[in-house]
Amino acid sequence: MSTYLMFGRYTMEAVKSISPKRTEKAIALVKQNGGEVTGGYAMLGKTDLLLIVNFPDLQSAMKTSVALTKLLAIAFVTQPAVSMSEFDMLMG
Repeated sequence: MSTYLMFGRYTMEAVKSISPKRTEKAIALVKQNGGEVTGGYAMLGKTDLLLIVNFPDLQSAMKTSVALTKLLAIAFVTQPAVSMSEFDMLMG
């Protein structure tokens, strides 16, 4: 599994439907696509949400990013991430 950071930005439509039930639907969608949410944060600034998600492959991450945008009306930018120790091994 690889780690991806999903940066979300609310639309006005998305703000109107914030709820724990919607969060549960989002987590279920990630699971349906083979992923696992390991962390999630609400933020202030240019990014409203940060999800830390593990996926088996790039295709699953891309499919889920688009599906979440459709489901939630939240625009996501999804980026792969590696731990610092993994980065050091790759560069060393």
